[in-house]
Amino acid sequence: MQIFMNVKDLVGKVPDELIESLVKRGIAELTPPQKLAVEYGVTNGKNFVVAAPTASGKTLIAEMAMIRSVIWDGKKTLYIAPMRALVREKYEDFRRDYPFLKVAMSVGDLDALDRWLADYDVIFASTEKLDSLIRHGLGWIDRIGCIVVDEVHMMDDQGRGPTLEILVSKLKRLCPGAQILALSATVGNAKELAEWLSAELVESDYRPVLLERGIEVNGKVVYDTGREDRLESTSRMPEIRITEDTLKKGKQIIVFYSTKRNAEAGAERLASSASKSLSTEDRKYLSSLSEKILGVLGRPTMQCEKLAKTVLSGTAFHHSGLVNEQRQLIEDAFRENRIKAVCSTSTLGLGINMPAHTVLVRDLTRYGEGSGSNYIGINEVTQLFGRAGRPKYDKSGRAIIIAKSNAEAQDLYNRYILSDLEPVTSKLGIQPVLRTHVLAFVATRFLTSEESIMDFMNSTFYGYQYSDSGELRRMVGDVLGELEEWRFLEKIGSVYNATRIGHRVSELYIDPLTAKWMIDSMPKITDDISVLFMISNTAEMRPYVRATEEAEERYFEYQEMVDNSIARYDQSESMFYDPVKPFSTALMLNEWISEKVEREIMKDYRTTPGALFVKVTNADWLLYSAMELAKLSRINAVKLLEMRIRVKYGIRKELMDLIRLEQVGRIRARMMFNNGIRKAHDIRKPEAQEAMKSMFGKETAGKIIAQVTGGT
Repeated sequence: MQIFMNVKDLVGKVPDELIESLVKRGIAELTPPQKLAVEYGVTNGKNFVVAAPTASGKTLIAEMAMIRSVIWDGKKTLYIAPMRALVREKYEDFRRDYPFLKVAMSVGDLDALDRWLADYDVIFASTEKLDSLIRHGLGWIDRIGCIVVDEVHMMDDQGRGPTLEILVSKLKRLCPGAQILALSATVGNAKELAEWLSAELVESDYRPVLLERGIEVNGKVVYDTGREDRLESTSRMPEIRITEDTLKKGKQIIVFYSTKRNAEAGAERLASSASKSLSTEDRKYLSSLSEKILGVLGRPTMQCEKLAKTVLSGTAFHHSGLVNEQRQLIEDAFRENRIKAVCSTSTLGLGINMPAHTVLVRDLTRYGEGSGSNYIGINEVTQLFGRAGRPKYDKSGRAIIIAKSNAEAQDLYNRYILSDLEPVTSKLGIQPVLRTHVLAFVATRFLTSEESIMDFMNSTFYGYQYSDSGELRRMVGDVLGELEEWRFLEKIGSVYNATRIGHRVSELYIDPLTAKWMIDSMPKITDDISVLFMISNTAEMRPYVRATEEAEERYFEYQEMVDNSIARYDQSESMFYDPVKPFSTALMLNEWISEKVEREIMKDYRTTPGALFVKVTNADWLLYSAMELAKLSRINAVKLLEMRIRVKYGIRKELMDLIRLEQVGRIRARMMFNNGIRKAHDIRKPEAQEAMKSMFGKETAGKIIAQVTGGT
């Protein structure tokens, strides 16, 4: 029986352009999952669920459908993924492999329609961005012929899952003739998912690189293949033993940890071992990389310095606390085999193509607020395991977990090696989650009655899995009642209409509870901290920073903002509401706009540059949203506009005129102000121009001066 299929056998089944691209990439044969997909009709427009391991060729199955849809059918194609980094990676790969197609990526502003996308053949988008585009109204939605949903198992995620599930369910209705392909390496109920999507199922355990999964105990690894391996290291620490053994083989390793702090400490522990494997060329490259990492921020933080130091030794940590540019630098250096070991949280576990020969999942438990420490699921561990083994470089890869004893090793072997993948279950049946989607249904005129909403909800994966819709009907009814009470919806007979403000809330892509809280809070604003508390006390700003002693003491000054407010009610059924935590977040942002040094902010609030950047970005979006709501509510928005500028740049009010100049950030603006340059027009003075040349150099000063003087 032929397991593989020759690419030449695709002639007549797919456009010639696809075959030419495969030949140029050196692909001569289709993998078993790809062969099955062709035989089952992926080139004939059928829906598909592809459940197969990492590196088995799922993306190429999607490409067959995408290229066929664009070239032969003249239709547009959507590629949806949950993570921006994954969207960007797939976009770059596709644009490189099919340069003759018009390929676009959309992951940014959630209040932009991006009309320019109408001119593109293939569009790569994040889940939330595409959902937002639909809310704003897509003029080209009827031109979509193929929809690819990558990492579809994310429907099981309580945070991102509901939006993904609603989006797929919407697209099924809005694009009834479009082909849908759902891809995943970790879904235990692929058949159920395929039945929901009326799809063919390709389920395979094929992997081009052998992946051995094993348990390490006291320097020996026992693999699921039956092989045993004595590690070439005498270290007492398991993660060092496994790392040294990997490096002695001339390979690279990714070690996964449960927290940012653990990942950073891990990178420092592994530095000495990794440093021994560096060549002279590696050290030269890493020295330059270290300087780049230090220069990403205006003033390096302690975390920047720690990362730059570990990089010099050939290790790095990778987590959401880094800024995007730092993460990209690390990923590129690892792909080029300059960094030998990366210590990461789950940020590298989802789809991003940064494989290593060895993966070690060091932390198998994670602490959850309200639930304590629990084992992570087999699906997540399997996803992390999938980063091991590089098709272009390795004939095998290995994924390892650590046990302290033989008894624990047996338990972990049963839990993570022998167990089947867990089923994906819908997380849509949570009332706060439904709120934003129900408002969007009505605001876009997609669904306008309780019956039509219920009919749609029954068509979701939730409706498919839970046939008893009594509880769902109660939740939908309660949500509609809330939205009507808050005056975001109005009811005429059995038909719901979005009010002007309700329509805008939906477009802004914020939780209706957030909108209600901000509308109620704006008249109570008295000072900077009250503005920052208003935007911080929202679901969009979670997770909050830790509650500080100062926050506990000062919160009572602002408690009346929350008293008798809807914000007293929890924004998530699974999380305890403590207003002191968002108030701490507000105090942190207040220190940011008071121009406190970033290093001190990180220390005082136990946060990271990346986390602070995310908070500032979210604050900017929430202040913009508040301004939009203020306009519709006839509330003066000047204070909000001023605060938005200050939060964006991290400045006191007195620098607002200077900050509008290009080349001038918070540090240069403060230097100018302290040297007597208080307003932009002061730059016209000769003495001010000389002072700037002294501070910034002639070239930079000249660019700033030209903006005020017109180049004269």
